[in-house]
Amino acid sequence: MNQRIYEMINDRAFPTPFCPGCGHGILMGAVLRAFAELEWDLKNILFVSGIGCAAWIPSPHFKADTLHTLHGRAIAYATGAKLFNPRLKIMVISGDGDLSSIGGNHLIHAARRNLDLTVVCANNSIYGMTGGQMASTTPLGSVTTTTPKGNQERPFDLCRLAEAAGASFVARQPVATPIPLTRTLKKAITHKGFSFVEVLSPCPTQYGRRNAFRSAFEMIQGLKNTCVSVEKAKGMSAEDLAGKVLVGEFVT
Repeated sequence: MNQRIYEMINDRAFPTPFCPGCGHGILMGAVLRAFAELEWDLKNILFVSGIGCAAWIPSPHFKADTLHTLHGRAIAYATGAKLFNPRLKIMVISGDGDLSSIGGNHLIHAARRNLDLTVVCANNSIYGMTGGQMASTTPLGSVTTTTPKGNQERPFDLCRLAEAAGASFVARQPVATPIPLTRTLKKAITHKGFSFVEVLSPCPTQYGRRNAFRSAFEMIQGLKNTCVSVEKAKGMSAEDLAGKVLVGEFVT
C-alpha cells in the first residue's frame, strides 16, 4: 500500500507549501490512500483545482493530469472536461472560499445537474492564502482581517446547500479522523453522479492565531470534540447537540 501511494506522489514538489499544522496535508494523504485502496490508476483521473491553499493539493503533488484553474471556476472547468471526455473520472479539490464563495453558483448548478463529478471542499472557514478574509463559511463571531470585531453573518452549511441543490452523494468529515475520511472519499469516488465531500481542515496561521487557538494541536482536538457522527446524534438531545457539527454521510 505504501509503495502504491509513493508512486502517486510527485516527490519533486516537496516540501509542501502548507503551513505547519495545516490540515490540508492530511487531506492530501487521505485522497491518495483512497485511490490506492481502490487500486485506481491515476492515469485515468483528472484533478481540477482553483485558487487557494487547498488548490495546491493535487497540483503539483500528484503524478496525474491536473488543471489549476481560475479563482472560483474549478467546477466549470471540470464540467467542460467531463462533457468532452465522459470516460474520465474527475475530482475537484479546492477550498471553501474558492468553491462556495466565489464559485458558489457553479457548485449549485453542477449539483442540480447531478454531473458525474467528485468535489472535495477543504473547509478551513477563512480565505487562508489571500490574507485571512472572512469567507461564506466563517463561523459567527470569528475574527478575520475583514471582521476584526467578529463575523456577524450566518455561514453556509455546505452539505445542506449541496443536498438542497440536488447532489446525490453528500458527506462531511474532519481531517482529525483520517480513517473515516478516507472511507468516505472512496465512496464519493465510486459514486455515479455528483459527489460532494466537505472536509473540515484547520488553518492555524490565518484562523487559529486570530481566534485564540494556542496551537494546531488544539485546533485538531477542538475538531474531535466538536464533531458528532450522524449515527451518534440520533440518540442525543437538542441541548447536547448545541454547538456541535454533524459529520458523516448525509445523502448516499
